[in-house]
Amino acid sequence: MFTHLHVHTEYSMLDGLAKLEPLVARAKELNMNALAITDHGGMYGAIDFYRLAKKSEIKPIIGAEMYVATGSRFDRNPSDKIHHLTVLSKNEIGYRNLVKLVTASNLEGYYKRPRVDRQILEKYSEGLVVLSGCPSGEVPWLIAQGREDEALETASWYKDVFGSYFLEIMNHAGIPELPDINKGLLELNKKTNIPIVGTNDSHYILQSHSVNHDVLLCIQTNTKVDDPNRMRFEDNTYHLKSHEEMVKLFSEIPQAITNTELIAEMCDLNLDFSQARLPEFPVPDGMTSDDYLAQICLEKFQELIHSPSETYKKRLEYELEVIKQTRFAEYFLVVWDIAKFVRKNDIFFTVRGSAAASLVLYCLGVTDVDPMPFSLVFERFLNIERKEMPDIDMDFQDDRRQEVINYCAQRYGREHVAHIITFGTFGARQSVRDAGRALGIPLANVDNVAKMIPEKLNIDLETSLKESDSLNDVYNSDNSVKKLIDTAKELEGVTRHKSLHAAGVFISKEPLDEVVPLEFTSRGDNQGAVMTQYAMDPIAALGLLKMDFLGLVNLTVLADSFKLIESNHGVKLTLDNIPLDDKSTFDLLGRGETVGVFQLESAGMTRHIKELKPNTINDIAAMIALFRPGPMDHIETFINAKHGRKEVTFIHSGLKDILQETYGVIVYQDQVLHIVREFAGYSLGEADIVRKAMGKKVPEIMAEEKDKFMKGALTKGYSNDLAEAVFTLIEPFAGYAFNKAHSVSYALVSYWTAYLKSNYQEEYMAAFMNSYIDKKDRLISAIADCRRMGIDVLPPNINKSDVRFSIENIDNKKSIRFGLAGIKNVGSEALKPMLNSRNAYGEFSSIEDFCKNSDFANLNKKAVESIIMAGGFDDFGDRGALFESSTKIISLGQNEQYLRNSNQTSMFDLLGDSSDSSLTAIELPLINTNDHQKRIWEVEMMGISLSSTNHLSNILSVLNEEIVVMVSQLDATQTSKNISVAGQVSTIIDRSTRDGRPFKIVTLEMLDGSLELVVWEDALGKTTSLWEPGRLLTITGLLRDRSGESTINVKTAKELNLKDMLDTNNTPNDEITNQVTRSTSEETTDKNTKSDLSTSNGTSKKKLILHIKESGNISEDQILIDDIKTALLNSLGNDDVGLEIETDSTLIIMDWQPVKVQVTQDLEDELNQILGNYGKVSVQSLMF
Repeated sequence: MFTHLHVHTEYSMLDGLAKLEPLVARAKELNMNALAITDHGGMYGAIDFYRLAKKSEIKPIIGAEMYVATGSRFDRNPSDKIHHLTVLSKNEIGYRNLVKLVTASNLEGYYKRPRVDRQILEKYSEGLVVLSGCPSGEVPWLIAQGREDEALETASWYKDVFGSYFLEIMNHAGIPELPDINKGLLELNKKTNIPIVGTNDSHYILQSHSVNHDVLLCIQTNTKVDDPNRMRFEDNTYHLKSHEEMVKLFSEIPQAITNTELIAEMCDLNLDFSQARLPEFPVPDGMTSDDYLAQICLEKFQELIHSPSETYKKRLEYELEVIKQTRFAEYFLVVWDIAKFVRKNDIFFTVRGSAAASLVLYCLGVTDVDPMPFSLVFERFLNIERKEMPDIDMDFQDDRRQEVINYCAQRYGREHVAHIITFGTFGARQSVRDAGRALGIPLANVDNVAKMIPEKLNIDLETSLKESDSLNDVYNSDNSVKKLIDTAKELEGVTRHKSLHAAGVFISKEPLDEVVPLEFTSRGDNQGAVMTQYAMDPIAALGLLKMDFLGLVNLTVLADSFKLIESNHGVKLTLDNIPLDDKSTFDLLGRGETVGVFQLESAGMTRHIKELKPNTINDIAAMIALFRPGPMDHIETFINAKHGRKEVTFIHSGLKDILQETYGVIVYQDQVLHIVREFAGYSLGEADIVRKAMGKKVPEIMAEEKDKFMKGALTKGYSNDLAEAVFTLIEPFAGYAFNKAHSVSYALVSYWTAYLKSNYQEEYMAAFMNSYIDKKDRLISAIADCRRMGIDVLPPNINKSDVRFSIENIDNKKSIRFGLAGIKNVGSEALKPMLNSRNAYGEFSSIEDFCKNSDFANLNKKAVESIIMAGGFDDFGDRGALFESSTKIISLGQNEQYLRNSNQTSMFDLLGDSSDSSLTAIELPLINTNDHQKRIWEVEMMGISLSSTNHLSNILSVLNEEIVVMVSQLDATQTSKNISVAGQVSTIIDRSTRDGRPFKIVTLEMLDGSLELVVWEDALGKTTSLWEPGRLLTITGLLRDRSGESTINVKTAKELNLKDMLDTNNTPNDEITNQVTRSTSEETTDKNTKSDLSTSNGTSKKKLILHIKESGNISEDQILIDDIKTALLNSLGNDDVGLEIETDSTLIIMDWQPVKVQVTQDLEDELNQILGNYGKVSVQSLMF
């Protein structure tokens, strides 16, 4: 039977179309006994392929198509040819050597491709079978070049090194040189007796897939299928051919077929998935890992649990015994060691998943959750029946996660620690967009089709066609769309790219490159961090210790809040001393004030938590567990039962103890385990296996598990009807209920964040905004919430702002100052020299003072302009005037920097006492930037207007709660419902429908951003006079969702009556009325005003400009300056004098303010005569 030995899968990314499962299934269908995997330069799919093949009773042959450098793999010569080589592992030694080669090719030889060379091939040659490769292989290429002697020499070298070396022969049309290559290979075979083997260079499974594979190549090369010059496979024969097809193909060379069987027999790799490859943790002499773990736990147990009950003691003994029997003590010690380092270095962390259910981990300090008061089930985390390595997933504050990884690398050796890879696949929308681009369909058409795909996680195209009527209609009526969708379907689910797993890290007992293939996390960094080529599941299957080290921004918020609290209040908080029964915290949650509160801040969750009015950590944990697809249906029941509005009932009294705490609703997986144990007699470990099996929703498994459950229930004396009812109750929850330990762990973080927000508002909100300083949507929401709480968020100020948000105490009232790094185009590192100079020098008195004494060389023109637009320089003049003068500001700053850094005597030294700070004045044009322009700039630079939002918030704050005043208050559940909103009209665009009917698109400014309104003809007729910039309106209309953005179809609109509002609310109205009047009048009367130079009268004024070149001779420059001074002093008047001094490296522009002259033609002539070849004079006319 023929064996395919050259097979590319989806892991030859954007080159192979064969998904692993259908590939193996096709080989089974063709009755093949063995199958190889040989992806380009890597082993990404090797373990998954191996396990699938074994399951299908097909011998897996693990290999790779490697790239071979012409010379050394360390060379970086762009003209060097890179050759292909097919390498297969015979056995465990060969597998390890293949891993070594692939790793070295990536970590040492990567240049355009991951390359090996002869030196390393020879070093790791044992246990490998090598084929000469496709036409790009070294031997075939030399034959094609007519260099037969070199081909013979090369083939002989491979034969001598590997022993098992074969000349690889293919038969595809469209490769002009292939017949000559095959002829040459057969001649080599005769000369050397190196055997011939036939392959098919498979890139897809079925011959019909060739069309879609062609599209995949276009995606790879960013070309279109109709491009005649693109890369393509010239025929459609690169599929997984049958034995019969291959025999026919090589009918004249039968040994090419039989030798595939010979190689398949040589290859007999057996990977061991039974052993745990845990790192060896050092323990004291004379102790085992189990002894040492027990000793640590017992010591901490006595510290943490005062007067422990027998239940506590037995639980600890039980857990330690399970850990001993499952042989995971070293795993727990490694995690303990990491937690000890983290706590010692004040890094905030928590655990995710079921780990918080372990009393051992609580004693080890790995979790802050004592599992006993929360009745957490240890067997959900670890049990003897399952015998899988448990997941201890740890979340660290995101700005210090790398410290933990660095510690692991230092503790266990850098060669034992690596990141884990992850792979992205073609999703429904991605496949449509990529296929459309390759097929040459206009982008707008493709975009329209993609937008018809429902916004659902992991939805596929087949489901989309069923759920989206518009997509289904266009699919059935438009042939081009049908072709697009059908093509995209074949791409869907295929591996598209690789990336770094957000949290995955693994630690190995052996050096990494003996276990898994590695590559750098980023190309070109030969000193960088490495990642595995195997994803998370294969890593776990090999018994390696995989850990999730996730960076959690909310933990950073907590850590930063603690620092600010200690600085401002002198209080040193710890997570341990935060009380878990703080009334103000639960009151805050009950009011729905959840912006910035971990896990509770989405609009839907806020609404539910407000209805729930939690008063315990358990309430928060339950809501976190329930707020997911599936359990969400039971939220209303849970809330009503909590508040006594719904009677709590149980179908059997045996459920009462299990479900009492959640008001009769199954919320947690733990409850499913207890029910299965109670009613069917399972152990908790057995029950967890049932839960896991049921969660897969496979009908056969469900039927099997139901049969077991029914038998168990009947054995325990329950009736058939009751057993049926209980199973029906738990069946849906087995798949989507949350594990309680995770909910409790995250509920604690939610509570901590809410506690700080309730008790230390300014510190918490400043820390929160610092963590989201580059996320405009989060900042906007947080700033709006600050205003709701009465916390002023002050605009950026070059004299007051730090890089990050900071707290200012003004008249005993704490405010938050906007951080400069929160402004678009302004980087944190670029700001530091400027802020250092400000801290050393003090606040700047003027723009000239800023230029002279600030080190802002790292801030480019765009950054300076952005700070100006955001209002950061408002202390120094009008915003528009400063913006117009940005070139002068940059130039003057550079000149001053040059002077500070220069130790040479220059022309400035020769100007004497008159060269003081006033010499460098920048004359700003007389511009009055209106509030509307400022708001536009601020929204562009910061996402929100800080100078105008105070006005708007003062006005909107008096509206009743039913009127929405913040964009963040809108959520998906309100879609297609009538809602009322209020805000200020910003921009208006007039449009017409295809049949000529008018409508308007209006931007409404709300407290935390903008909302788009559509005013159709029927509503427009009733509200025409209202649509003017600056007007304050309340709008009622239908909420719509357009590609994730909310819009409102307006039904009614009316102007806010400020007098009635203020009278009704007894609010002082002078300031608000003035603000509205000023804002509205400016925006309606000044909307067409340009920021041109304004004048107070029409009097003419001149400015004398002296352009002077430094001669390099100090004596000559001194004479020149003296002569100029004399001439100017003889012509005193009211006209300004400007200097442009040209040095060897720069042009310095400044105003010479102490000197005022009367500009005349005689003065011009005299100065031109004095300057001669060293400069020139010009005169500008000014208006003042």
